[in-house]
Amino acid sequence: MKSRLAATGVLVLAAWALPYGLGGYTVHVVNIALIYALLAIGMGLAMGVSGQINLAQVAFFGVGAYAVAILTTHYGHGFWFSALLAVLATVVVGLFVGVPALRMQSHYLGIVTLGLALGFINWITNADITGGADGISGIPVPALPGVDLSSEYLYYYLEALVFGLALLFGLFVVHTSLGRRLRAMRDDALAAGAMGAEIPFLRMTAFLLASLYGGLAGVLYAGLIRYVAPETFSIANMFILLAMVIIGGRRSLVGCVVGAIGLTMVREWLSDFSTYAQLGYGVVVVLMVVFAPTGLAGVPARLRTLYERRRRAQQSSRAELRPFIPYEVEDRSARDGVLLSVEGVTQQFRGLRALDEVTLTVRKGEIRGVVGPNGSGKTTLFNVISGFYRATAGTVGFAGSDTTTARPYTLSLAGLARTFQNLRLFGQLTVRENVLVALDRTRTHTIWQYALWQPGVLTRERRLRAQADDILRRYGLADFAEADPSSLPYGIQRRIEIARAMAARPRLLLLDEPAAGLNGGEVQQLIRIVRSIRDSGTTVILIEHNMGLVMSLCEKVTVLSSGRVIAEGTPQEVVSAPEVIEAYLGDSDLAELDLDTPPSAARPDRAKEATP
Repeated sequence: MKSRLAATGVLVLAAWALPYGLGGYTVHVVNIALIYALLAIGMGLAMGVSGQINLAQVAFFGVGAYAVAILTTHYGHGFWFSALLAVLATVVVGLFVGVPALRMQSHYLGIVTLGLALGFINWITNADITGGADGISGIPVPALPGVDLSSEYLYYYLEALVFGLALLFGLFVVHTSLGRRLRAMRDDALAAGAMGAEIPFLRMTAFLLASLYGGLAGVLYAGLIRYVAPETFSIANMFILLAMVIIGGRRSLVGCVVGAIGLTMVREWLSDFSTYAQLGYGVVVVLMVVFAPTGLAGVPARLRTLYERRRRAQQSSRAELRPFIPYEVEDRSARDGVLLSVEGVTQQFRGLRALDEVTLTVRKGEIRGVVGPNGSGKTTLFNVISGFYRATAGTVGFAGSDTTTARPYTLSLAGLARTFQNLRLFGQLTVRENVLVALDRTRTHTIWQYALWQPGVLTRERRLRAQADDILRRYGLADFAEADPSSLPYGIQRRIEIARAMAARPRLLLLDEPAAGLNGGEVQQLIRIVRSIRDSGTTVILIEHNMGLVMSLCEKVTVLSSGRVIAEGTPQEVVSAPEVIEAYLGDSDLAELDLDTPPSAARPDRAKEATP
């Protein structure tokens, strides 16, 4: 910590002294570099941190600059009042540009945002109010008492101050709850939604942040150059900005800054060879994407990850879980009533009927098993219950409310959590951060606190981290808190996923094949964990192919075949049902199954159903 403070102090002093050793033209280049660094931070927040392809950053830049120019020269407003209105206008435009992110992702979103940027460029080139191709000149110098900002030396300090505060704010966002949810959305939007992250609002937040930084950069540019024209906001500059972010490292704000400042300087040095320089930028970007996709900033992290994986591989024999600490037992006499009701649910995928009028009722405090042959609709049923699919027909009710059309994050916030058939841990987050994503129940609309009440955000962050450490200790994961989940053994990853689901404090927990890939000892631990979860007051529904586990753990079992419920009852009743013998177990399997045999000895079926 002390070394970081010392390094920060040295950087601040160096930034303060920088203009004293530079000529006038070099200071001008530095000022332009800081403006591009602001743009790069906003682009990094949208693309690298949030995973939203944003090719409209240059349009946000232009909106900020042109708004200041129009308000000051056409309407006679002061610079700072115009700057405030310009930033607000840019944020509004950013929210508008973010609307397509609610419906599309990947390259489709990139095409749409690029089209919006082209539309903006076409407008400023042809509109009378923007001065057309000639642009707008005569923008007044920003006024500060006792400071002549017409001097680019003094203007540098204004830019440096704004840039420093903007970078600190960006880092603050990334390393607290909002940034964590944005990163979880980037890694796996489906899993993040299941953990309570409000994905539509987070996508809009990503564009809001990008436009905020774009607007600030546009205001500073208008005040520095005091002239705006369409060529500054061209698509060529958009791709230069994209190159800055990719080369520096889109997942690191500091990397984005380094890329922006470095490439601005390189552009200036190569100004006499602009044609070859453009080609060179493209080649470098392609090489970075292929050989260093996380950019220059990601190289140390990749080397560190390789070292950690090698060290953990050497210590794999000692990578063991600590014992699970059971939950306190809740008074079961207080539990009564139906928690989940599925009435006549049908799920149609074009010509395939995955679920056919399925009806299921689960009472509070129950451990319900859902079994059936592969392709019988078990995971599809979970996806309908948890909001990933909207049922073609029928209704789903949870905790007394109709949740047939509810979204995953709404159900999570209402008390429903789930694990996945194929592990869906957030690969770029640590084990602790995976748990923190689910533990954080704050709503996205509270982001106003980031602008107006940062101490409240920090207080909440400390409280959440303490709670996350308690959960990790309970599940025996404290030794792996800072680890990359993908570097850990499979059994530990399964435990992490259950701990993450329980961090949301659910009333209903859906476990999709939790014993898949576990050895006998790990299955026995899983049984103790599930029973303790139920005893703490959480109702559990699990899908399993390990029939020994199902028969010894579940109080009631529902059997699916070809999307229909063919049997339901106690384990003994289900095992003896002729329909089950014919459709699922088979005579030989039934003969092998012994209800007194420990679940770890039962024959597992590792085949999988598809998950979304």
